[in-house]
Amino acid sequence: MRYLIVLILVGFCFVGHAQSDSLANILRFDEYLGYVKKFHPIVKQAELVIDESQAKLMKSRGAFDPKIDVDYDRKKFKGTEYFDKLNGTFKIPTWFGIELKANFEENSGDFLNPEAFVPEDGLYSAGVSVPIARGLLINDRMASLKQARLFREQAKADRDIYVNNILFEASKVYFKWLMAYNELRLFENFLTNAELRYRGILRGVELGENAQIDATEARIALNNRKLSLEQARIKMLKASLELSTFLWLDNNIPVELQPNVIPDVDTEPIVDATFDINQLRNVEVIIDEHPKLLSLDYKRQSLNVEKRLKANMLLPRVDLEYNFLTETPDIGRSFNTAEYKGGLNVSMPLFLRKERGDLKLAKIKLRDTEFEIDATRVNLQNKINGLKQELDSYVTQNEITVQMVTDYQQMLIAEERKFQLGESSLFLVNSRESKLIEGQLKAIEIQNKFFNTKAKLFNSLAVNPEL
Repeated sequence: MRYLIVLILVGFCFVGHAQSDSLANILRFDEYLGYVKKFHPIVKQAELVIDESQAKLMKSRGAFDPKIDVDYDRKKFKGTEYFDKLNGTFKIPTWFGIELKANFEENSGDFLNPEAFVPEDGLYSAGVSVPIARGLLINDRMASLKQARLFREQAKADRDIYVNNILFEASKVYFKWLMAYNELRLFENFLTNAELRYRGILRGVELGENAQIDATEARIALNNRKLSLEQARIKMLKASLELSTFLWLDNNIPVELQPNVIPDVDTEPIVDATFDINQLRNVEVIIDEHPKLLSLDYKRQSLNVEKRLKANMLLPRVDLEYNFLTETPDIGRSFNTAEYKGGLNVSMPLFLRKERGDLKLAKIKLRDTEFEIDATRVNLQNKINGLKQELDSYVTQNEITVQMVTDYQQMLIAEERKFQLGESSLFLVNSRESKLIEGQLKAIEIQNKFFNTKAKLFNSLAVNPEL
């Protein structure tokens, strides 16, 4: 494709424009995407997804934090101490719903409930609370932590998709800017030709070698080139402004693209290297490693955890608690199984309609996600295959366009020679030149479509390159 751009510019005052371009600053495609990936606010916003997942993971882990409870209650009225109760508890939740507990209880008073009588120095206890049915293998705390871990991995895949999308949009804008710049240079070159031809015709009219109508026709062609150039300048200005929306510096400072900054016209090798096109086209892509499918798979795993939790809710609640009692906790043998406080709590709804409904909804969500995974896999595979074939087609179109531009250029050169020898007319020269302009504009358009197709392939694979 780069040879096509060279053909477009050959023979049309290339030296003069090359000198002006040498004074400009070239913004390379990979440098541009590097700025976008590093500083663009949406890319930074995508990183917040990771931070959010880390915060949710920390929150879920908090359900397993040890906990201290202190309950102090006292009543004194008209000189009588009704009761003075102190109860301190230290709890340690564990993974499988088991809860370790240590307790200190000290109670006194004239109207104390008899069951609250404890030794004068207080009573110590240490024990465990175990759910032997519902909540043993999975419970809300376990499910929340597992889902938070899955969400963290899903967030990483989603982050890659977000970053890839912004790089894709930025790439399309750069290619649009490049196309506008190539069209601007093209019309600048042809305007120079039209001005030289018009001055030559006027000189010929003065010498009697050309008719006045030739000068009129030359002026019409000159004004058409001026109009086309002015339209190309507006298009270039709009493309530059659109490109500026993707350029930012640190601290969220937007950058305004300066007029002396131009795109790299020989950018195809850089585009291929940045997108790693050769590998994307030649290596069989493992669809299952696509970030979109990874994200959906983490979602499926999370829903599977939810389904297990809802299925566990169908079990009866059977909570067993046992605590050793002692007055001297510093003496290990003081813990005696004959002195204890224990209990058993059993409960279960009779119809389980809420639990069965929740389980059915969880299964529906899981099945829906599995259908989405299957459909997404097929869509990605077909889209990638279609883009590969489209790239092959543009290679063929490029070869045809190169030959067409070369032939149009030769025809124009031959027509100009015939005109100089008086064997042709200015109308035919302008007609040949118009055909050449159409061919070169077509070549620029095909280059733009070619680059955009490469960007689409890059986007369809959700690649997050190191820039």
